[in-house]
Amino acid sequence: MTIRVFVAFDMDHDQDLCNKMIASAGGTAIFEVSGTSEPRVDPETWARTTQAHIAESEQIVVVCGAHTEGSVSVAAELRMARLENKPVILLWSRREIMCQKPVGALPVDSMYSWTSDILESQLATNRRNALRMPVPGRSNHQHAPAPDGRRPLPRIAPGNLT
Repeated sequence: MTIRVFVAFDMDHDQDLCNKMIASAGGTAIFEVSGTSEPRVDPETWARTTQAHIAESEQIVVVCGAHTEGSVSVAAELRMARLENKPVILLWSRREIMCQKPVGALPVDSMYSWTSDILESQLATNRRNALRMPVPGRSNHQHAPAPDGRRPLPRIAPGNLT
């Protein structure tokens, strides 16, 4: 099953990178581009449209370049993705220069080299992790009763023996 991806990028400097991402989505890739950054002509319309594209996507790929840190649009798209609890992948997209994380990226957010193998590996890992997410309202440690009707003892986390 194909992974639907929203591509966020600095529209003033990195349109070529977005085009490259769209081109790489064809063929044998495990993902398809379901939306990309768009010009902010009317801020209200832009916000609604972008939020809808992000909500329809499974994951967000931020194509990072030299000026990504200064892009207000990429920062807003990243914020929308976080509000939607979408996995975010930051790609170091220009090997020859220093690429910048967008404003709002967390210190733990890694920036990955952009190769098809690395991108597809990260997308697949995020999908697997999403499938293991707990069901709301249900404990993560529900155990089925043993054949004799007794419930097994709960697991105790290391260092939590009190």
